[in-house]
Amino acid sequence: MTSPATLSAADQAADPTRWPARLWAMLITLCIVLFLDGLDVSMIGVALPSIGAELDLSTSTLQWLIGGYVLGYGGLLLLGGRTADLLGRRKVFLIALAVFAIASLIGGLVSDPMLLIVTRFIKGLAAAFTAPTGLSIITTTFAEGKARNKALSVYTVFGAGGYSMGLLFGGLMTGIGWRWTFLLPVPIALAALVSAYLLIPKDGPAEEGGHDLLGALLSTSGMLLLVYTVVTAPEVGWGSARTVISFLAVIALFAAFVITEQRVKHPLIRLSILRKVSLVRASLAVVALAGSYFSWQFIVTLYLQDTLAWSPLKLAMALLPVGVLVVASAFFSDKLIDRFGTGPIIAVTLSVMAIGYLLFLRIDTAPGYLTMLLPAILLIGIGWVGFPAINVQATSGIDDDEQGLAAGVLQTSMQVGAAIVLAVTTAIVTSGVHQGNSPQQMLDTYRPGLEFAAGITIVGALVALTIFLPPMFLPRKPVAEERDEDTKELEPVG
Repeated sequence: MTSPATLSAADQAADPTRWPARLWAMLITLCIVLFLDGLDVSMIGVALPSIGAELDLSTSTLQWLIGGYVLGYGGLLLLGGRTADLLGRRKVFLIALAVFAIASLIGGLVSDPMLLIVTRFIKGLAAAFTAPTGLSIITTTFAEGKARNKALSVYTVFGAGGYSMGLLFGGLMTGIGWRWTFLLPVPIALAALVSAYLLIPKDGPAEEGGHDLLGALLSTSGMLLLVYTVVTAPEVGWGSARTVISFLAVIALFAAFVITEQRVKHPLIRLSILRKVSLVRASLAVVALAGSYFSWQFIVTLYLQDTLAWSPLKLAMALLPVGVLVVASAFFSDKLIDRFGTGPIIAVTLSVMAIGYLLFLRIDTAPGYLTMLLPAILLIGIGWVGFPAINVQATSGIDDDEQGLAAGVLQTSMQVGAAIVLAVTTAIVTSGVHQGNSPQQMLDTYRPGLEFAAGITIVGALVALTIFLPPMFLPRKPVAEERDEDTKELEPVG
């Protein structure tokens, strides 16, 4: 794919990050769509109590307003990325964005709980196509190196910032009425749709390859069932027959998928892409990053808002420094990547994030914001500064015709990994002994979940430190050489 506007060869050689206004406009359009994905999840999370009170919904029904989105998003990401490679990135992006806007509008107007959940699933499905497609448009438009690093840094902080800023918008919109949390994305999505139609270059000839319908069916069914099982396991029991049978079915579906991909002429996924060191490392890092943060934020929201009676807006303002820090990192993350490489940045930011979680464990029933909460929140927010480096690492060395697939693998790791960690965190909290509703008793109930979230990041940081950082007794390798090593394929076992 060629860029919407090109610079002279001399300008590109002098500064590959110097882009014309039209190219900047396309990048910002893609960023806004990713921002909407994160914004949507966190806004609805803040509005859940109001939705439940007005529509008289049970807790188990309310969880599906989040779970439905996760099912659509996490279950179809791989299919979304590959579809963009085969059918055309511009076409897939525009259609999915239009579906997202329509589903948002319907969700803000209906009152039937089942229909509300269906709109959430459809929005997740649409995001499963816009997220990897938008990322692959960027990676095939901007050359690998400084230009792509800068573009991905700007792009990915919008995604992380969208989730954090959604708390603030969720608090404001819920004060007006919970339906506005559904309706707010509509005009933004429509404006982005018009901009994308005008700015994204038309698709070239379709990529070579047939349609692996059986592989698509097996992979999508397996991912949907996996996410569904994890989301429902805390309610029905991890050791229940239903959960065990569901996990066995997941294994069977993925085994059938692997066999299918090895035999069909045009597989949905080239399985050897999973031997890319850069992609595997990035996927493990993003599971630790997103899984720990979403779990931590879920518990913090329950404790501060429900137990300590913080208002949604007060909670949003308390967590806002994370969003501010993430957005600010857009101005320097690409320079850090160029200077130090992706590996050290991921290792350091995850380590700092782990320290933040451990510091947060000091929380009591009357936490002082400046002395107790803010220092931990700032350290936790630094973890997201490594998010752009994760995206750069995941797509390094991947051919253009599989950029969408690599993006889908990374995004799937993030969504499904976060869902699994959050589900386990919830199971730990709900399986504990609930002694009462006093602030101290509720804190004792939540503390094991906070410790588990911290443990996930500690494990991720240790893995990152082991894999990414060179031995202390060896001189540091140049960034270019490190990048080459990151893109090598793992040697086959045996």
